[in-house]
Amino acid sequence: MGSEMNSFDAATAVDGRRPGSGPGAPMTSGRGVDLSVRAPGAEPLEPRNWTARSLYGFNSKDRRSRSFNLLRSQILKRMAAEGWRVLGITSPTPQVGKSFMASNLAASLSRIPDLHTQLFDLDLRRGSVAKIFEVEEGQGVESFLSGDIDTPGLAARDVANTGLTVFPSWPSRHSSAELLAGPRLKAMVEAMRAQPADTLCLCDLPPAFANDDAAIVLREVDAYLLVVEEGRTTARQVRDAIEMLHPAPCLGTVLNRYRGGLGGDDYGHGYGTQRGYDAYYS
Repeated sequence: MGSEMNSFDAATAVDGRRPGSGPGAPMTSGRGVDLSVRAPGAEPLEPRNWTARSLYGFNSKDRRSRSFNLLRSQILKRMAAEGWRVLGITSPTPQVGKSFMASNLAASLSRIPDLHTQLFDLDLRRGSVAKIFEVEEGQGVESFLSGDIDTPGLAARDVANTGLTVFPSWPSRHSSAELLAGPRLKAMVEAMRAQPADTLCLCDLPPAFANDDAAIVLREVDAYLLVVEEGRTTARQVRDAIEMLHPAPCLGTVLNRYRGGLGGDDYGHGYGTQRGYDAYYS
């Protein structure tokens, strides 16, 4: 691991205004940040045929949810042991399934009784949480970070009949690094940690090498998960990403699109092929 990347702490917004200096004064602590759903007339998101959007984590009978269920158990155990509440999810490069992983992990976690999961889209340049969950464009996390709204709750949407709340984002006229380096991001993360102990927060971050946005956010969150893709992400990219994101703790790496199948005979340990588990998912 190496040195942490520098942020644009003294930067000025595109319109000459410091991010976070609009409606609602800049925030220096999380005590004034409300993360409960406050959007006027916002109806809960109704799960439709979300499997067509590769969203499998809500359906425990879908065999494709199995890997996310196994992953959530490991994450919950490690986060409880470390006292962590806020987890970032990033990747070395784009197009390796980072948001796919974040959304399905959040969906899987949302099925655990007495656990409230919140998914924040902090990939401010190319966010995809809104598209995955079919949220109509409106106010998002970027609206709070820029000071256009006073609370992230105005951008939040619950998912019906689950323990999941999503906080989408859309492209902003402001520089993403300026918004993420501002005081409102720090206050929002403090508010995440101040929530009841049965709340877990996931933050979908930009790829590590896309810009320094991920490194900026990882100064505030507890740890991160690194998503890599078989046949696409190189060992050098993984090493360089972890080094660049230091000293943020890396909870682990997740191999996406592994063609052998989880627990397949490729491992040679007798766990059986995917077909051997079909009876558990019918």
